[in-house]
Amino acid sequence: MSLYGALSIGVAGLNANSQALSATSSNIANINTVGYKDATVSFSSFLDATDGTAGAATAGVTADVGQDVTAQGLPTTTSSPTDLSIAGNGFFVVNTNTSSTATQEYTRAGSFTPDASGNLVNSAGLYLMGYKLDSSGNAPADTSDLSLINIDSLSGSASPTTKISMQANLESDSTVDSSYTAGDMAAGNVTPDFTHTVDVYDTQGGQQPITFSFIKTAANSWAYEASYAGASSNLSSANPIAEGTMTFNADGTLANVNGASPASGNISMTIPWDASTSGLSPQTISVNLGTVGSSSGLTQDDTASTFNGATVDGSAYGSVNGVTVGKDGTVTAQFSNGLSQAVYKIPIATFTNEDGLGQVSGNAYVATQNSGAANVNMADTGPAGGIQSNSLEGSTVDLATEFTNLITTQRAYSASAQIITTANQMLQVLEQLPNAS
Repeated sequence: MSLYGALSIGVAGLNANSQALSATSSNIANINTVGYKDATVSFSSFLDATDGTAGAATAGVTADVGQDVTAQGLPTTTSSPTDLSIAGNGFFVVNTNTSSTATQEYTRAGSFTPDASGNLVNSAGLYLMGYKLDSSGNAPADTSDLSLINIDSLSGSASPTTKISMQANLESDSTVDSSYTAGDMAAGNVTPDFTHTVDVYDTQGGQQPITFSFIKTAANSWAYEASYAGASSNLSSANPIAEGTMTFNADGTLANVNGASPASGNISMTIPWDASTSGLSPQTISVNLGTVGSSSGLTQDDTASTFNGATVDGSAYGSVNGVTVGKDGTVTAQFSNGLSQAVYKIPIATFTNEDGLGQVSGNAYVATQNSGAANVNMADTGPAGGIQSNSLEGSTVDLATEFTNLITTQRAYSASAQIITTANQMLQVLEQLPNAS
């Protein structure tokens, strides 16, 4: 090998160690970057022949800079429910902007916050994508049907009443009214022995009053009527909306309602809303007056008639006051009325060779021929990792290792420079030799 060859090898050393210094510098600069994967440098010899005839003394050096994409950083707890990390394999699917022509990329940098329009976007300006769920909580059948996750577009929610459970005592010493006929209490023909009004929720979240009236018709026998206590114009038919009879056992416990067979304490009533005035559709409610043979609901004892309570499901209208994200990627909206609803599902993209992904700005990646196409799966299923809310994945950079690399890279660079200096000095000596006479 000539002295000029030594110069070339020295230059190769400078180039290779310059790349190593660049990788180390990038690692140190990104030690606090969420989800950053440390850059790695692999050195290899470079010979001037490929047929095995080159000697070791002719070996130069090249450097290959890559990233250890499969390495996972430690999760850090945060206070934001939209800060997300992945426990296991995979990447979040993100778009570079909100347009339909945006480029799809993949990242583990999950520091997402709502932008001015409510779309979840991370600190690099990448928009989180997911499946929008229907009212039954089902994702689209087409797994490529991804959309922006927008938490400001969520509307409020109300839940109509479908069940009522009542607890009350009817005074056993009440006077029997043997002349009662169905509807007399609602019509004002007779005075009930006991009444109580329970508020229920309609399909729009409004509170509607339902009055339950009771009158004793025989020993251990009572009649009941349920009437709407609001504006009569809201109904398509007159009160009562439900009526019937009930009997009690000798010990005051409920025996049966409406002569059901087998005996039961349940009744069903339908509120005949007039859509033209109330804007509501007819609403059916199941009313539990108690368990037959027990004192859990209505009882008949020799004490003053008393209402002890009612359990009414449903709720008034509530606005969105927060979201949560489950391990399976389900984004659930929390409403001020205590209700919750699953609205999105965040998928996870996996690859055959994650280390073959192409790195782009924003601590993100794109699919390449080496990585293979993205396989989009539901989180926490198959090869896809689970999602952790209130958590961010830290950088995989180890500062002690990087400082050590700085020292060794500096020494190697200085040594390569010394090769060039020495070869230059030897060339100068050669040039100073006297010409042969």
